[in-house]
Amino acid sequence: MARMEDRKLTIDEILDDLKVAPSTFHRWRRLGKGPRSIKLPNGDVRIRRSEYERWLAAREDAA
Repeated sequence: MARMEDRKLTIDEILDDLKVAPSTFHRWRRLGKGPRSIKLPNGDVRIRRSEYERWLAAREDAA
C-alpha cells in the first residue's frame, strides 16, 4: 500500500484545501509558484501529498 504522504491529490482536492479559485491556482502554476505537479497522459494533473505539504511549509511565516 502506498504511504499516505505519497498519495496523489487532484487539483480539486488542492483547491478545496486552500479555498482559492481555480484561476488563482492555475496562475500560480503558470508562474512557477505552485507546487510541483505530475501531468498525466490524459492531461489530468496530480500533486504528491508530500510535495504539497513541502510547498505549504515553505510558505509559512517565520515565527
